[in-house]
Amino acid sequence: MARILITSALPYINGIKHLGNLAGSMLPADVWARFKRAQGHEVLYICATDEHGTPAELAAAAAGQDVRTYCDEQHEIQKAAGQAFGLSYDWFGRSSNPQNHRLTQHFAEALEKNGLIEERLDRMIYSIDDARFLPDRYVEGTCPHCGHVGARGDQCDNCGRLLDPTDLIDPYSSVSGSKNLEVRDTRHLYLLQTKIEPQIRAWVDGKTGWQVLAKSIAYKHLDEGLIDRGITRDLAWGVPVLKDGFPRPGMEDKVFYVWFDAPIEYIAATEEWAEATGGSWRDWWRLDEGAEDVRYVQFMGKDNVAFHTVSFPATIIGSGEPWKTVDQLKAFNWLNWYGGKFSTSQKRGVFMDQALELLPADYWRWRLTAYGPEHADSAFTWEDFQASTNKDLADVLGNFVNRIVKFAESKFDGVVPEGGEAGPVEIQLEADIKAGIAEATEQFEAMEFRKAAQALRAVWVLGNEYLQVAAPWTALKTDRDRAAVGVRTGLNLVALFARLAAPILPFSAEKIAASVGATDLSWPGADEAVLNRLAVGQTVAAQGVLFAKIEDAQVAEWSERFGGAEHT
Repeated sequence: MARILITSALPYINGIKHLGNLAGSMLPADVWARFKRAQGHEVLYICATDEHGTPAELAAAAAGQDVRTYCDEQHEIQKAAGQAFGLSYDWFGRSSNPQNHRLTQHFAEALEKNGLIEERLDRMIYSIDDARFLPDRYVEGTCPHCGHVGARGDQCDNCGRLLDPTDLIDPYSSVSGSKNLEVRDTRHLYLLQTKIEPQIRAWVDGKTGWQVLAKSIAYKHLDEGLIDRGITRDLAWGVPVLKDGFPRPGMEDKVFYVWFDAPIEYIAATEEWAEATGGSWRDWWRLDEGAEDVRYVQFMGKDNVAFHTVSFPATIIGSGEPWKTVDQLKAFNWLNWYGGKFSTSQKRGVFMDQALELLPADYWRWRLTAYGPEHADSAFTWEDFQASTNKDLADVLGNFVNRIVKFAESKFDGVVPEGGEAGPVEIQLEADIKAGIAEATEQFEAMEFRKAAQALRAVWVLGNEYLQVAAPWTALKTDRDRAAVGVRTGLNLVALFARLAAPILPFSAEKIAASVGATDLSWPGADEAVLNRLAVGQTVAAQGVLFAKIEDAQVAEWSERFGGAEHT
């Protein structure tokens, strides 16, 4: 059995996340973690709230709270939302915790010792009206490369180029809109990425199993030429800049850049987990202490790929220390709301807490996995959500389970019946089912989540087709043994379908398994007999409607509340 370390991009602290954030990192990471655990592997799934930076300071000020209190509160809200969605983190940490402060400062010292950090005099944008230096992303203007209006000072969302705020044409403060800006001198630390560009390129070259999206983004930035990146900021909230254990002279009022410390929190959160559970974190992260056999997989949206394929590796590789680096990086495209972006201010889109007010988690988990933004941007619409829920979950899976369990209750005393022998139909069914399981397994292994979900649906369809052919309700009239075979096979399929559904539909899988008295939710092996696992005489009991159909009236109501086709 393998040791598998999984991280998903850290959700930022400033408010509950929308469905696009969920679909692009946290949910697929959870689905894959559940799949690998169900196969019997040792899995450690780590995530955390990303708490530093200007957005946290501004959000706290808007809420009338100090930043620590604000982050304490928001961390608990995000943690609870993740739990409600069934995100099976082994640990959900915080980048503001002492472990991350210590490790961030350690990496900075190691990089400086290796000649990869340099103190420079910067000329940075200062907003006179806001009375503060403006971090990169809080300066907006026109991109000098593609002419996009509204490009941020750290990156243009249109062409993807990494920027410095002073590159922008007609810059303004996105905090206040003020153009009353001036350039002032300030000293900052720079990570000399240009010095280790060959090592980073060689590292990316060696990642033969990466998907095209992740690798193409990495090469895009390498081919354009890396730049030395400022890794400190003029802020109060963050990891203090130290030298030899004391505040660095001239940088007493500065902190490390959030994008420098946030990825380090993957390691620090593992240390948090170890301290809380009595586990060991170093054998997951240090190659000289046991991490050689760890497979490390990262999940993120495409906007985070540059930082994870260039900036974070620069920190790890540049330290000269034997840290574990990522083996497989799974990047996702955007989930849009109809034709546009999610927007809180414009009441467009559903956020994680709101979603669960409407329907249970598994409805959303299925839609966002089976039809997510995996290989291209995809749009969430109420109409598609209704159609896929009703067809896939209600008509195919839910209908099958309720139909056969209720029939066993009414005609076979609510137990798995004895009598009869499997015939050619059952033999062919088992062969088809095993082929379907093999396909689903292959797609899950490859982290092809849409294909894996469709493979699961195809297996569920086989169950419905079998019931049509076996027709135990008809056979019962003339051949009780033949009907018993059909019911027994159908109930075993229920137990199997629960196991197959569990990575994507964990809550429903437990109910489906319980309906036939099963508790095993492990992933079925290739050579496993899957149609005769339930003991004859095992009690069965329907669990009620597993998936209620979404009605047109609900779609109309939700479109009015959250935006829909006529509200875009």
